[in-house]
Amino acid sequence: MTQDFAGRTALVTGGNSGIGRAVAGQLARRGAHVVIGGRDVARGNRAVGEIRAEGGTADFVQADLADVASVRSLAKQAVELGGGQVDVLINNAGIFPFGATAEVPESDFDAVYAVNVRAPFYLVAELAPLMAARGTGAIVNVTTIVAYVGMAGMAAYGSSKAAVELLTRAWAAEFGPAGVRVNAVSPGPIRTEGTAVMGENLDNLAGTTPLQRVGAPDEVAEGIVFLASDAASLIHGATLPIDGGRLAV
Repeated sequence: MTQDFAGRTALVTGGNSGIGRAVAGQLARRGAHVVIGGRDVARGNRAVGEIRAEGGTADFVQADLADVASVRSLAKQAVELGGGQVDVLINNAGIFPFGATAEVPESDFDAVYAVNVRAPFYLVAELAPLMAARGTGAIVNVTTIVAYVGMAGMAAYGSSKAAVELLTRAWAAEFGPAGVRVNAVSPGPIRTEGTAVMGENLDNLAGTTPLQRVGAPDEVAEGIVFLASDAASLIHGATLPIDGGRLAV
């Protein structure tokens, strides 16, 4: 079994920065045609340009993951760009506003669940049946350690990712018998454009792990690409912690 994605199309949400960008790059270097879904056209086009400059194949589709119609359109456009199929779906995009429960605006709460839960749900609803009809496919969801560990100020975000954990197992049960593998990764503190706002708090969080350091996007991407590959053919409904050992101790 290898991690060769030649001839396959992969849709990566939030693939224009951070972990998603690292995943898109690694998949492209392994031969996949990568479709990047995101809101920011400039960053999306830049990511596509970088992948193409390295000899890879990539396209960008603008999408607002908080809008169901846009999510469905993203799936349909990815299928068209893939010549009628999407072989790999990476549900990476997410938002994580922090704040005390009593201070979380209703709009923020709704947005977290729209992007973190509803968008992956409807992408899977659109794409997994097509994978099942072909008898093959791989879906990898990106969650977080705070889906398992309660942390003050992260109730909305953590609970949304806990929902994705359950969806991962439910989808494995639903689509696994038809040849579609559904798994997840659970990153710990990773230094990205999005986590820059955490400042030294990110380093403090990393200090609670056995590894004692913040991770890099490519380190998480390696795990995601592995789970999406044929090398992980017997892995179904699992979550791989990529957290420097935080959940282990």
